[in-house]
Amino acid sequence: MKKIILAISCVCFLGIASVQAQSILDQAKKTAGSAATGSTFNVGSIASSIMGQLTPSLALTAAQQPKVQNLLTGFLKKKAAILPLQQSNPSAYTSKFGGLQKGIFSKLKTLLTLSQYTKFLGLKPKVNDAANVLSQLFY
Repeated sequence: MKKIILAISCVCFLGIASVQAQSILDQAKKTAGSAATGSTFNVGSIASSIMGQLTPSLALTAAQQPKVQNLLTGFLKKKAAILPLQQSNPSAYTSKFGGLQKGIFSKLKTLLTLSQYTKFLGLKPKVNDAANVLSQLFY
């Protein structure tokens, strides 16, 4: 009798665990799908994270910080607008992103000192790494 109860308990436990695992998998797929379409692209949060890395790395002055923040926010808003092209038309995305990137880099070049701009270019991640927020500027 104990073996029967134990067996039924195991079957119930495995059934519940399976349902929970499937639920977690469904949530992960949903999140991945929305990230691919750009719906989770939070401009303010990303800009703040980038500023959190750039400010100490480049020793941005108090006068430079709001200007760089505005440039980043504008760039990220424009990037968010073209992000759906990354899936539907990669060549159009690459072309438009290249123009956006060229624009922000030229503005940063005039805003930063030569030393700061050189350091900025040195911060480029070697590959597009989702864990490195600076990838948003370079890829």
